[in-house]
Amino acid sequence: MPIIRVPGFKFAGVTCGIKKSKKKDLALIFSERPATAAALFTTNRVKAAPVLVGMKRMQRGIIQAVVANSGNANACTGAGGMRDAEAMCREAGVRLGINPGLVLPSSTGVIGVPLPMAKVKSGIEKAAAVLSAGSFSQAAEAILTTDRFAKTASASFRVNDKKVVLAAMVKGAGMIAPNMATMLAYILTDAAVEAGTLRAVLKLAAEETFHCVTVDGDMSTNDTVLFLANGAAGNAPIRRGSRAERRLAEAAREVMKELAIKLVEDGEGATKVVEIFVVGARSVAEAKKVAFTVANSKLVKTAFFGSDPNFGRIMAAIGYAGVPIRPERIDVGFDGVTVVKNGVGMPSRERAAARVLRRLSFRLKIHLHQGKASAAVWTSDLSYEYVRINSAYRT
Repeated sequence: MPIIRVPGFKFAGVTCGIKKSKKKDLALIFSERPATAAALFTTNRVKAAPVLVGMKRMQRGIIQAVVANSGNANACTGAGGMRDAEAMCREAGVRLGINPGLVLPSSTGVIGVPLPMAKVKSGIEKAAAVLSAGSFSQAAEAILTTDRFAKTASASFRVNDKKVVLAAMVKGAGMIAPNMATMLAYILTDAAVEAGTLRAVLKLAAEETFHCVTVDGDMSTNDTVLFLANGAAGNAPIRRGSRAERRLAEAAREVMKELAIKLVEDGEGATKVVEIFVVGARSVAEAKKVAFTVANSKLVKTAFFGSDPNFGRIMAAIGYAGVPIRPERIDVGFDGVTVVKNGVGMPSRERAAARVLRRLSFRLKIHLHQGKASAAVWTSDLSYEYVRINSAYRT
């Protein structure tokens, strides 16, 4: 993994004993100055304690540090969980020498188990002692749960005569079907950005990236995306409608799209990444609804795993998506190999389509022929391994 540095930020990732595996399980992200912040949180009505605390923290729109643990979600833990999330912030504040109100907590892992706070506090002390500008990858590793690999990306651009860096880390492999965010994602830039601009850029970029992935159709209780801009680059604050905002938005989309696809690639038990591309819809909303319905179909996903171009399953999913359609107009194809034309299956093309489905990634294109709108969603296949992982997750 390449070394990523974001001026004005320091990082740490340590082992404190939450995970039985003894892998890294506590991360700190520290900005040397308070940063303008924007965030998106899970829309699940069952929200973990750190999400509730984080939402309260975000009312000010200023964050200076993140403390995140993995291996334990601190969700469905009642008043005690809220006290533990606040205690994580207090401990980080003390160790970093900042106001605890500027610390945002995150947790991910098993639901319904109290945090082992003695271990967490020890981990925060250890992490604060080893903070460094070059430890981005260690922090990215420390937030993983069932992930097979750490997921990071970065980009740079210029604002007037100032070089600006934007980098992000994300974790997530299961319970990926977000409406507001993904599992845990931290996006960092040394640019100075006005608060309203940062919020707008994050919302739009997430809509086109993190909102367009699904692994299993389940939504986490802990989903959090945080965007911090600390101004260390020394540029004039980026404003709405400016050329600099467009560059920031492009960089954010580039980085977040790369990470969104990595989420699907690392999906629990996944062997394939599939883009579901719906065109010819009457609206983007309808295109996305059809795409997500197909992407979340267990029958479609198992067919992907078996390299079976089962167009009947795809047509059935399109039909129950809740979008008015004209079945006799629909075309379906895999990387240019048409298997449905004008709503009629083409069995003679199945052998060629099966060769496409044996690839590690491919595009399923659905043309509705009802309008000019389109949308893309990325999904994974559904394998035996997904069942194995999730049948024994707590044991």
